[in-house]
This record gives sequence, structure tokens and C-alpha cells, in this order.
Amino acid sequence: MNFNATHFVTSAATLGDCPEDSLAEVAFAGRSNAGKSSAINSITGHTRLARISKTPGRTQLLNYFEVEPSRYLVDLPGYGFAKVPLAVKDKWQQELENYLRRRESLAGIVILSDIRHPLKEFDQMMVGWAVQSELPVLLLLTKADKLKRGAAQNTLLAVRREVKDLPEVRVQLFSALKNMGVDEVRPVLTEWLTA
Repeated sequence: MNFNATHFVTSAATLGDCPEDSLAEVAFAGRSNAGKSSAINSITGHTRLARISKTPGRTQLLNYFEVEPSRYLVDLPGYGFAKVPLAVKDKWQQELENYLRRRESLAGIVILSDIRHPLKEFDQMMVGWAVQSELPVLLLLTKADKLKRGAAQNTLLAVRREVKDLPEVRVQLFSALKNMGVDEVRPVLTEWLTA
């Protein structure tokens, strides 16, 4: 797949607004400051495809990026950090759950978790939803460049141990800044989007 050809298509506020032509899509989920937009940008080889904000929680819609006709990467609203009213947060949560449980073209989920604070409560909840929905998960430990190599490896092994009973969950190191892990992520996305 030519990830460099990826382009923005639409933003959806609800499940009903999502593209109807979708054959397959991979959702990117994570806390608002986990680096979702940066990851999408580095995987697609773009610098400003997904908007990166200094204010966590800026993504409040499902943002659709088309890699190939009818095959999408979806940037989900960040969870658990945004400075928004509780009622808005609850609505997002509802829409998110609705999307994860009912979107038939959803082929897999990439969960991004800051390597310095891996597998927080929301990340675990997302893994749980994905496993319940029988979706494969790629758990990216982002900002891996912030730790020394040995510390990063230790965290990777610890997280792998934590999810060892979930065969549908793969874990790997990732750094958008250093393009670390991009070459490992692309084949997984290709596999999911073309299955």
C-alpha cells in the first residue's frame, strides 16, 4: 500500500456520518496526549496530514484519511485528558463505543500509549473493547525516544507480559519523532486493510 498517497476525506461526528463506501478501516485510539496525529503523520510520510495541537483533546470527531480507494485510517477523539465539559466527554465516549461495536468495516485498532505511562485505565478499556469485538490490536508504545534503549526494552517486555493472554494484541515501540517503528507498522496496517 502506498501510505504516502493518504489524504484527508471527511470528519464524522457520529457513526451515521462515517463514509458509506468503506471496505476496511483501521482506527487510531489513545489518550489525548499519546501522539495519535504524529503517528498517523509519520506512518503516511506527511508532516501535516493529521493536525497536531499543543492543546490535548483537539480531535473531537472521527477523522477519515483514505490510503487507497475505500480503505481508511481513522483518527478517533482522544480520551481522558481533554479540557471539555463532562457531558461532552460522555457523548464522545458513547459515540466511541458505538463506533467500536457497530462499525462493520473496522478491521483493527491501533492503540497508542505513552511509553512513560503505559496501559493506563483508558488504554486497558480500549484493549478490552477491541478484544470483546474480536478485533486485532496493535499497541504502540509511543515517544520511545524519550527513554534510554534499555529502559524502553524493559517497558516493552513488561507490557508484553501484561497482555500475554491476549493473542490478538501485538505490542511494539514507536517514535514519530525518530520514525522508529514505522516500517513495522505499515505491513500490519496493509494486512488489516486488504484482508
